[in-house]
Amino acid sequence: MKFTKMQGLGNDYLYIYGEVPENVKDLANKYSDRHFGVGSDGLIFISPSKVADFKMRIFNADGSEAKMCGNGIRCIGKYVYEKGYTDDTVLTIETPSGIKTLKLSVVFGKVKSVSVDMGKTVVKNEITLTAGDKEFTVVPVSVGNPHIVIFANDVENFPIEKYGKILEKHPKFKDGVNVEFAEIKGGFIRMRVWERGSGITLACGTGASATVSAAVKKGLVKENEFITVKLDGGDLQVKYTDDGVIMTGGAEFIADGETYD
Repeated sequence: MKFTKMQGLGNDYLYIYGEVPENVKDLANKYSDRHFGVGSDGLIFISPSKVADFKMRIFNADGSEAKMCGNGIRCIGKYVYEKGYTDDTVLTIETPSGIKTLKLSVVFGKVKSVSVDMGKTVVKNEITLTAGDKEFTVVPVSVGNPHIVIFANDVENFPIEKYGKILEKHPKFKDGVNVEFAEIKGGFIRMRVWERGSGITLACGTGASATVSAAVKKGLVKENEFITVKLDGGDLQVKYTDDGVIMTGGAEFIADGETYD
């Protein structure tokens, strides 16, 4: 299996151009392993689409399928442009959570950044959840995939692994949920994430979109303005509007390779 390893703010996947094989869950589990495999947060398959320019499917490191990945879809924009599958700088991508539009910023033939129209988010009322020895007030948000956003103090030192793994599988969410821990700090948001199916990752584009959406609804930041979201892997610019969320960030190649069974 030929692949390209890419990362968006440290959220790394193996990208494969082609149809999804029947044993994809086993492949995702095997090749995502950072000690006995290539090492990644999962696999992303790119293929032709009948309703958009390209289609993406995402499989987490544990083999489960995700509906959307903000960092992953930015990498797809760079992949298809720089590998010659398209010369368009505005692209539509079919995902399990709907068709998303990408705008590529190209300088001398290289994609420097990608803006993604993430579509409308759905922010629900706060609820209280118990995880281990703590109660959390969380904001449920749908970005095509499920999230809960927790606003807290000292996110830098918060025990995310301890509580993230419990909240991910909370019985309130039968298919699991992504968990964002966020702190409003002056002119930016500091955010860390526990991703459903992958655990702690360096960045999550849909998580940043969910966090800004929740912050706007709570009156913590302004809508219609780009907000810097600082993640472990770097910064994203996210703007919440009534028409949808716009997310802008980078995407980078790491290596091309081929697996062996």
